[in-house]
Amino acid sequence: MHVFGLTGGIASGKSTVTRILRELGAEVLDADVIAREVVEPGTPGLAAVAARFPGVVGSDGRLDRVRLGARVFGDPAERAALNDITHPLVRQAFMDKLQALEERGVARVIYDVPLLIESGMHAWMEAVAVVWVPRALQKARLMSRDGLDSDAADARLAAQLPLDDKRAHATWVIDNSGDLASTRAQVEAMWRAMLARG
Repeated sequence: MHVFGLTGGIASGKSTVTRILRELGAEVLDADVIAREVVEPGTPGLAAVAARFPGVVGSDGRLDRVRLGARVFGDPAERAALNDITHPLVRQAFMDKLQALEERGVARVIYDVPLLIESGMHAWMEAVAVVWVPRALQKARLMSRDGLDSDAADARLAAQLPLDDKRAHATWVIDNSGDLASTRAQVEAMWRAMLARG
């Protein structure tokens, strides 16, 4: 099985690239989706997060992501504590899903991970794609999308490795600063290259 990594940064347009890949027939596993699954009500993950971060579970028994985000963004120690709980759970869930896909005969899987480089997971991917935009555009999109002020946007961006640094690890760079047609053309070319492997 060929396993490719896909990463980018907040507001870089990675979800657009993922959508195009799925339209082309790619099997994409999304680390953000898996991360939500491992803290669903009743899971050991949610119990561990609730114990470490009191007050982040709402009255409905679900994780209050806004409250948790306010605690961990801008505080590296708190963010590291959260990652120590969730990353092993996400990694195991990913491996389980990968095995299920392999048993179904799927030959290529793209793993969409925001922190692919930061976590070191890129080292065992066959190849890595980075969705890139200039930092100023990334910040503007983030402020517009999430209704953040400049300082809040900077704090979110500071929590991730800059896209320019991620590019250094890329097999393919998808420049998402242009129009959708330009992005689609780049993604289609990348998918053809992935299909050509093995």
